[in-house]
Amino acid sequence: MRYYAACCQTDLPCPRDRSGLADRVTFLLSMIDRAVVGYRPFFDVRLVVFPEFAHAAPIYESVEELLEKLAVELPNEQTERYVRKAHERGVFIQTGTFLEKDPKWPGVVFNTTCLIGPDGLLSRYRKVNPWLPWEVHASPHDLLPTGYDEPLFPIVETEIGNLGAAICYDWLFPEAIRALALNGAEVLVRVSAYMDPWGATPPLDWWTLFNRARAVENMAFVVACNQGASAAHYPPFSWPGGSMVVDFDGRVLSQADPGPGEKIVVGPIDIAALRHERERREGHDLLGHIRAEAYHERYARPIHRPDRGA
Repeated sequence: MRYYAACCQTDLPCPRDRSGLADRVTFLLSMIDRAVVGYRPFFDVRLVVFPEFAHAAPIYESVEELLEKLAVELPNEQTERYVRKAHERGVFIQTGTFLEKDPKWPGVVFNTTCLIGPDGLLSRYRKVNPWLPWEVHASPHDLLPTGYDEPLFPIVETEIGNLGAAICYDWLFPEAIRALALNGAEVLVRVSAYMDPWGATPPLDWWTLFNRARAVENMAFVVACNQGASAAHYPPFSWPGGSMVVDFDGRVLSQADPGPGEKIVVGPIDIAALRHERERREGHDLLGHIRAEAYHERYARPIHRPDRGA
């Protein structure tokens, strides 16, 4: 099974309230059309990924303001529009993030991306590691003691492989992406807003570093879509884009040139090759060689410090 994934990198002004969501989704749906139809003479695009904050960024400093002005419940009319587009084009869509409110969890905002396929909304991933101290979204991890019972790291088995997503800062924690891999992910999707100077430009370039490392250590493809907004659109930071597709050996198969701007970059995903390598390899089998018990004692004790940056 071989197909192409498309990262649809955006450079759009930041909406001030949820009234702008419909027009925003209209534009993002047009990017799906461009990716699928434009590349059709060459190959089939079956997976389309958008960056973090493609719908709205947390421009207000309090949860109360975000709930009042930007947060939406999921699913909603806009996710249904994605479903119709996925059905029309025969694709799977990893949406950019929504600021989500949920009646089951009053008073909190989640930073959420949805996986949508031709048959409907397949899963939602809520960012487990908010970027402290700036982001005021709730982590589902912190709600576990109060009865949160949804999977923290959901995987969806699809006809294009087992897909799992995580958001931006999550990717700096190897445990988060390893959880997706151990749950069966073959394609790891990064929905991100990674700013300068840590983005896709030297000398730091944490963006490429972590994307490649997570691909190798989990023997999985990585499809990483980064925000490409200029500082004028999403202040106070500039967002260097550099969206990329990486194979299971850490090879960058394609990458958008670093720098702000709207761009579509595509790269091949070969699930059959991945499954063959996972089955065949004896050396560098980084999933099969894990000695989980060696780390149990350390991880069994609390580590998280909510006082650091909360």
